[in-house]
Parts: sequence; C-alpha cells; structure tokens
Amino acid sequence: MRNRYLDVLRFLAIIRVVVYHVTGYAVLTLVFPAMSVMFALAGSLMAASLDRSGPRAVARRLRRLLPSLWVVAAVFVPAMLLTGLPLTSRVLLWLFPIADPPANGWGALALSVIWYLRDYLWFVLASPVALWLFRRWPVPTLLTPYVLLAAIEFGLLPAAPVVLREFGLYFGAWLLGFAHHDGLLRRLANRVLLPVVAVVGGAGAAWIATHPGPRGYDLNDIHLGNALWSTAFILVALGRAPAAADWVERSPRFSRAVTVVNRRALTIYLWHMSFVVALTPLVDVVGMSRTDPVGLAIRVVLVFALVGLVTLLVGWVEDVAARRRPELVPGGRAGAGAARTVPTSPPPAGAAGLPVSAGRAVAGTPPPLPRPRDHSAEFTGYLSGR
Repeated sequence: MRNRYLDVLRFLAIIRVVVYHVTGYAVLTLVFPAMSVMFALAGSLMAASLDRSGPRAVARRLRRLLPSLWVVAAVFVPAMLLTGLPLTSRVLLWLFPIADPPANGWGALALSVIWYLRDYLWFVLASPVALWLFRRWPVPTLLTPYVLLAAIEFGLLPAAPVVLREFGLYFGAWLLGFAHHDGLLRRLANRVLLPVVAVVGGAGAAWIATHPGPRGYDLNDIHLGNALWSTAFILVALGRAPAAADWVERSPRFSRAVTVVNRRALTIYLWHMSFVVALTPLVDVVGMSRTDPVGLAIRVVLVFALVGLVTLLVGWVEDVAARRRPELVPGGRAGAGAARTVPTSPPPAGAAGLPVSAGRAVAGTPPPLPRPRDHSAEFTGYLSGR
C-alpha cells in the first residue's frame, strides 16, 4: 500500500533535477528544492527501516544503493582510465564512495552527481545514532545541522571538510524525514507550523536575496539560504501531506509515469548528467545557442530520450537490488492495483527516498510492529515555548 502523494513528490524532484541540469534555470531551485526533498524522503525511509530491522537496516539500505553505482562505474571508470585517470587505490572509492571518487576532466563533469550518493551514504551510516538522539531530544537534534552550517558560513569553522558542510546543509532535511515518519509534522497544529514556516522561509529568502552567488539566486551556491528555504518547503510539503492521493490513479498514463520514475529514480539520477554533458556541444554544432529556447527544448527531449533508453537497459538492477522481480518497464497491472490501496496512516519512503508499503495488516500476515513513542507533545512544546 503506497501513499501516491509521496510518489509524486519523488517524481517531481527527479524531473526537476534533470530539467535544471539541462537548462541551468536558477529559478527551478527556488520553486522546488529537489535535493532537500529527496533527502527528507530518504530520511523517512531510513527511520522506517530502522524501526523494522534495527541496525541491520544500514546494510539493507547500502545493498539497495550501491549496485546501480557499480553499473555506472563499470562503464565510466575503464573509460576514464583509458583517457588519463591515474590508477591508484582511490579508484576503489567507486565501490564505496565514502569520499569523492577520482575522475578525470570529462568524467568529473559527467559524474558530478555522485556527491548525492556520498552524502546519502554518510547519512545512512549516521542514522542509527541520529534517530536515537532525535527521539530523545527532537528539537536540539534537529537544530544541530543548521547551527553547524551557520558556524561554517560565518567562518567559525574555516577548515571544515566537505562532508561536514554537507551534514550542515542537508542532514536537517534528513531529520525532518524522521519527524515525518514519526508523525510529528502531521500532528503539529497550524498555529505552530505556519509561524515556523514563515520565520524560517522568510529568513532563508532574506539571506538568498542579500547573498546571491555566481549564478544569481541559485540555491546551490547559497548554502545557508538553501537550508532555510528548503526547510520551510519541506515543513509544508510533508507537514501537510495528505494520507493518500487517489487523483493520481485517475490518469493511467500519469500514474504509470510516476511509478516508472519512482522505481528507476537512482538510475535516472546517476546517468542523466553524462547525457547533458555529451549533448551540449552537439547542440552548439548545429547552430543553436545554449540559451536558445529551441536549443534547450531539443536538449531536454534528447536527454530524457537517452535516459529512457539507458533505464530500459540497466534499470532492472534496481529491482534486483531491492529483491523484486526484474521488470523492463515497472508498474504493470499488479503494481497499479497495489497503488490504489489507501493506507491508514502516512507511510514511510522507500529505496533512495521512494515510498514503501505500510498500512493495514491483512489476514495471514504478522501483527504490525509497535509504533515508536509519540514525541509530538514534546516537539510542539519546544516550538511553542512551553
């Protein structure tokens, strides 16, 4: 049983990421802060997995994450080695990217999206302790990444490593995923949620307006503004998330598209940038500027076409990693039927941030696991000053 609203969020996030990388339109980062949304959904997933499996959930998350990366590495690492990448022990980071794996010039562009897997990996490893801390001291734990990021941005930690900065930038969204899974965001009254959204979003907007980056108001260049603006967005998007989105099923084609993108999110994300990089000079060759609307439209169509092709070829690896029956194109009749079932409560997210099953128990299935202790009163008390 799936909450299709969360599926739609993931669908929009992936589409937005691809379109942004093709067009470079900074406004897209403001309208939909996709990366923070993806981390929030993944955090909700991780909390659900830890509740089900305990620390074993870490290995299971990595099992679902790494095989798609290994497919990319099997293609690109030999090509980079043949075009100048030195063969050193750091190449092994392509198997387990605890730090940025090495790449040559063209590879660094085509595979620049690997940072997401690096951060995801660190966040997964930190989650057992982080969830324990969050459930005991929710607001102090949630505020910690933002304090860390502010310290870095204001020069108090000038030598902070990249991974530490990324914890400050995106781990707050991951922790909001914990709050979503535990139902804390949903149970916050409007009199608490809306003022918090206004203050945090307003602070983020003010910082963005007064600290433009080299690409203008692109959130990717404005870290503190990114974290604050994204937090306000997530508080609304998940804090007032509906329990279901039956309207998705009224359009079979849209429903199937949402299912396909959700089941192949990691493949789409890992491969799309290489096509963006490859097609940019080709469009210039035929006389269309990178800023020309027609040229951009052609690039968008071609990138999605090539992503669709590679998804058909290797997307099934995500099914194998998730221990599902491999499918060429996901979302057949069985999948569509399952999607129509309405859950009784907001379900967690699934692999790489995709929603997974949760809801009513049926005959012949084990009883549901006990819900985590309700921290909503404590959480609301912190926010309202009680």
